[in-house]
Amino acid sequence: MAARARRAGALLLVVAAALLAGCAGAPKFTTDDGRRVNEQLLEQVRRYGRGERALRPAIARTAALADPDCDKQWELPFSVATAESWDEDDRVAWVRALGVDERLTVVASAPGSPLDVGERIVAIEGDRGQGSAEQMSLRLVDLRDQGRPFELTALSGRKARVQPFEVCRGYTRLAPPSTPQMQDYHWLLTMHPLALVQADLSEDEALWMVLWTQGLSEEGGARMKTYHYTTKIVGTLYSLATLASGFKGAAMAADAAIKAAQTTATRVATDFLKQQLVDRARDLARQTLATQLVGQVKAFAVRQLGDDPSGGVQVLEFMQTAADFRRSFSGLSRVAATVFDRADAWAFERAAKLHANPLAGFSLHQKLLEQGVGGNAFAFDVERLGALSKVAEARGMGDDVVAILKGVKPSAVEFALTGMPLATATRPFRYEDALESTAGNPFAFGLVDAMMSMPVESQRRP
Repeated sequence: MAARARRAGALLLVVAAALLAGCAGAPKFTTDDGRRVNEQLLEQVRRYGRGERALRPAIARTAALADPDCDKQWELPFSVATAESWDEDDRVAWVRALGVDERLTVVASAPGSPLDVGERIVAIEGDRGQGSAEQMSLRLVDLRDQGRPFELTALSGRKARVQPFEVCRGYTRLAPPSTPQMQDYHWLLTMHPLALVQADLSEDEALWMVLWTQGLSEEGGARMKTYHYTTKIVGTLYSLATLASGFKGAAMAADAAIKAAQTTATRVATDFLKQQLVDRARDLARQTLATQLVGQVKAFAVRQLGDDPSGGVQVLEFMQTAADFRRSFSGLSRVAATVFDRADAWAFERAAKLHANPLAGFSLHQKLLEQGVGGNAFAFDVERLGALSKVAEARGMGDDVVAILKGVKPSAVEFALTGMPLATATRPFRYEDALESTAGNPFAFGLVDAMMSMPVESQRRP
């Protein structure tokens, strides 16, 4: 009897040891322990989440275009992020802001998505990978680009069948939260600054952002390829950026691009440059206000603001800043800037085909103006505002444009789905305007282009 008791006791010790060993080997994930974190990063992570939740349904919405004339890319009905490689305090910020820890976490989803916001992916095609979340993400990218259905397993054990969908080429992505001002324009992927989220995007305005980005690729892709085209193998960092910008590697690359811009001839939209443009625009607006109001700007500034001179100056400053900012680009972004107006018209036409308000570009511009959020592709300068207004007027929407620019919601309009003009003049482009020294500067052609040859710089965390 005593021997049996001893054997039972030994067995219990073995089981207990095994359990303890299992617990000791189990991965530990970051939780919000209430510590102080970088409040600026915290706010930008929250803004990033709001932006992703606005854009992901819009991206899915564009699949309905099924446009036979545009090049295609595959997309997913959700986007993911991970705090895996961020510093400890920053990981807490990600958990606090979006509930994202080291695991691959859904941060945005489109209607009908098989995964909901907040769900964590633990297995891909039945493989509970032992690698990093970034490695799992690369597997996710590979399956997405095959275009075939595949299976994911959530932390709850629920299995989800995912069907990638095709959209027109031109990934629409937001800047990483640690470098919110970063933006880059490429025929494969455009990164927009996080400040756009301040506009409290409506569904149609988010759709406009996505359509505009696709239009930039479609209208400017050939021109950008002619200026700079290589046969580089697409790098892993670029692949991660196509999934979402919530990866440390993308943030590190963006930060490196900004630092490079501060020490080379590459002019990225740094805060210093922005301030220079604001000061220049203010002086120029005041010097030319009288003649501008008599001429082309009168149609826009006076019609929307009446006889308020201070308001007229504000509009002129904003639009002049937009024009100067567009001229400040370098590399592929400078080439892309020559077709911004054509991307406007492309988005206008296709918004109506999706039963959306094609005037959403005007309402987004107006929101950005009212909040003083310039220095981005959706703040119109005089030239773009005039060109797109002509497109709208040709559809009998001129009065609605004026109403929007006065800050008033337009009346209900029945939008025709066919026959919309695509008429804006192509501005001449000189390649020497965009050429720059590439020696020792991997970012000479822009962030996205540099990402195509960059490895992922990640670090496993305990």
